[in-house]
Amino acid sequence: MDTHGDYDWSTAKGWETVEMVPQSKQLHLTAFMRPVSLHTGAWRYPGSYPDANFNLAHLKSFIQKLEAAKFDAFFMADHLAVLNMPTEALKRSHTTTSFEPFTLLSALSQVTEKIGLAATASTTYDEPYHIARRFASLDHLSNGRAAWNIVTTGNPESSKNFGQDEHMQHTDRYKRAREFYDVVTGLWDSFADDAFVRDRESGMYLDPEKMHVLNHHGDDLHVRGPLNIARPVQGYPVIVQAGQSEPGRQLASETAEMVFCASKDIHSAKEFYADIKGRTKVAGRSPNHIKILPAAMIIVGDSTEDAQSKRLKLDSLVHYDSAISSLSIALGCDASIFSPDEFLPKDLPPTNASLSARAGVLRLAEEEKLTVRQLAQRHGGYAGLAFVGTPEDIADEMAKWLVEDACDGFTVMMPFLPQGLDDITQRLVPELQRRGLFRQDYEGTTLREHLGLPRPANRFFP
Repeated sequence: MDTHGDYDWSTAKGWETVEMVPQSKQLHLTAFMRPVSLHTGAWRYPGSYPDANFNLAHLKSFIQKLEAAKFDAFFMADHLAVLNMPTEALKRSHTTTSFEPFTLLSALSQVTEKIGLAATASTTYDEPYHIARRFASLDHLSNGRAAWNIVTTGNPESSKNFGQDEHMQHTDRYKRAREFYDVVTGLWDSFADDAFVRDRESGMYLDPEKMHVLNHHGDDLHVRGPLNIARPVQGYPVIVQAGQSEPGRQLASETAEMVFCASKDIHSAKEFYADIKGRTKVAGRSPNHIKILPAAMIIVGDSTEDAQSKRLKLDSLVHYDSAISSLSIALGCDASIFSPDEFLPKDLPPTNASLSARAGVLRLAEEEKLTVRQLAQRHGGYAGLAFVGTPEDIADEMAKWLVEDACDGFTVMMPFLPQGLDDITQRLVPELQRRGLFRQDYEGTTLREHLGLPRPANRFFP
């Protein structure tokens, strides 16, 4: 029997979970957009918008629906190169190209009022001054709704777009990222909040006593400063981090306020949650000031069978030629030699590729009894955590994750748009709100207020 406190989760049905969630503990929901769905087959789903990645009118409608549903933030992923995948897969995927995040989010900031705007920006292929200035600008344009998703850039093809033949090593990227964070936040503190006096009578616009020159000289970075823009509305834009590795977890515990992670199930999520919260406390920070939001694709149906049918339809739209290439990489052998409509053979060829990746694929195939074709399309579409069911079923599962300390909310991935987004905002969110699991309205106007995060003090002008 699976229990939490005095509550028997094995009998949880719909409204019966309402009383078990403390009113002070609610889910945070961000929408992971790239700038639309991550699923490779999403653009082919009936009724979807194939051009949504570059259609501002569609993107405007998406974010306004998310804001009406009181989502914490619109989370814009990014890449600095076309993804390094086989041509057969590349030519069939809508996930490889999109708007530059700051350009898009600056535009969307003008058609929204409260939803957060999270942009991905690299510490490996950009400079701290650029990043500090862009995010400060976005925070001012949006009246305090910006967030920086710190990435070190894993795609080795990116180096070739920035005059470098070799991609920086993993440990070196994280070392640079930690120093990069210190420099960016130092630049955001260049001016006291009241530095710009704008006194017409005296003619003083800026009080120079309230301006700090950073003069940073570190192992990897040398930045004089000060930043040529006023301190951000939020003090610092909210810091987001997505590392799963040991250096990534440590960086998150020391810097992040939102953590985007990829947990396969509630057990691994609880381990990750406890680890990050524990590291955060050791780092001298409050564990309440870091929100852990696992990624989850959500497919809502009228019944469990209806939702599962939508999932199968979506996966079937991943072209087999590209899907089998993705499966071959995961298995570490040529999967095209297997019969598409039969199960994987038990005696797979040996491999030097990732054994954990292969084990995960084999476990998925066994648990869901997937044929080679179905497995390839699942893996080639989206093989991460997914909640598939009725609004009541999904709300039950989300509540379980929340009260068992597996998450502080979720980074929601849309299966297809616009219908998949409408199902979430118009059917799932009202169910969560009815149970007291999600806000009825925003707590304030800034992203920090939505998340219950303090405004950082200026290190140079207390």
